[in-house]
Amino acid sequence: MKPFPHAFAATLDTPAPVVDLDIVERNIARLQAACERAGVGNRPHMKTHKARDIARLQLQAGAIGLTCQKLGEAEAMADAGATDLLISYNVLGAAKHARLRALARRVKLAVCCDNSTVADGYAQAMAGAADVLSVFVECDTGRHRCGVPSPQAAADLARHVADLPGLRFDGVLLYPPDGDLVASIDFLAELRKACAGHGLIVRTVCSGGTPNWGRIGSLGENEYRAGTYVYNDRQMVRLGAASLEDCALFVYATVVSHPEPDRVMIDAGSKTLTSDLMGFGDHGLLVDYPEARLHKLAEEHGFVDVSACAHAPGIGEVVRVLPNHACPVSNLFDEVLTMRGDRGAGRMSITARGRVA
Repeated sequence: MKPFPHAFAATLDTPAPVVDLDIVERNIARLQAACERAGVGNRPHMKTHKARDIARLQLQAGAIGLTCQKLGEAEAMADAGATDLLISYNVLGAAKHARLRALARRVKLAVCCDNSTVADGYAQAMAGAADVLSVFVECDTGRHRCGVPSPQAAADLARHVADLPGLRFDGVLLYPPDGDLVASIDFLAELRKACAGHGLIVRTVCSGGTPNWGRIGSLGENEYRAGTYVYNDRQMVRLGAASLEDCALFVYATVVSHPEPDRVMIDAGSKTLTSDLMGFGDHGLLVDYPEARLHKLAEEHGFVDVSACAHAPGIGEVVRVLPNHACPVSNLFDEVLTMRGDRGAGRMSITARGRVA
């Protein structure tokens, strides 16, 4: 990866998330090219960066639209000028339905559901509207999060959606387990047959996930949504979806104390870094001190075990932390610093920061 930018780091007020725009643009181009080779529409997930400026880079590179996890993110992207949005999360409740109806008047909008209660709510939201809302049925093919767990149940829900006024069944959405696509391929084959039995066509299959980006098109999908790829993180490196050279977001932190021979403290804690362990057992990788372990976080303190380091970072030294999971870090800041090469390139607003409803 790039050498430590000492002159740039010396100018920072830490803790500070820093995004390398050269790497971001390279990551965007790489995924876009993979989608185009496979003949698949690229619909990147903006939940990772939550930033208008990066969304615009993705659209300029050829993305057909954006995926948003929450309604608030979709509203923020519409305000920023996006015109084709998918919300990949069940939207429930009268207050959200009013917002959803208003958003559907502004942009080309698709939503998803995995149960009839959500679908019925969409129909109520769109009652009397001139527009028809596009609906995807979310399927669980092994990740065991949201999603209908069987092909027949998914087809039955698709039939229910198609029968509701104001709605149009347009396809299915899934997030295959990392590296295992067989169950998803079999699920989709059975689903298509079951939908055909209801007289329905599955127009769109929207698959996703940065860990699976190297297999784009393998399911026969015609849309793909990936989010973390734009920054990458420690988890993506471990899964083989990226290298350290592909990681664009680092948290720069300062060593503020060396209270014991084997421990230093940095000024990045739980209000700066994600608490997601992701199976690592620590909270991020100090890339310039890989033997160190960021083993504990308090609100404003990071506890770093340096017992295995030949040379520990000194008080006042700035270090780079690669987050285990980049997505939550974006949501902790109003803006991030940007760089190109070894120099600062300005600040970038996190447009949808805090838009979790």
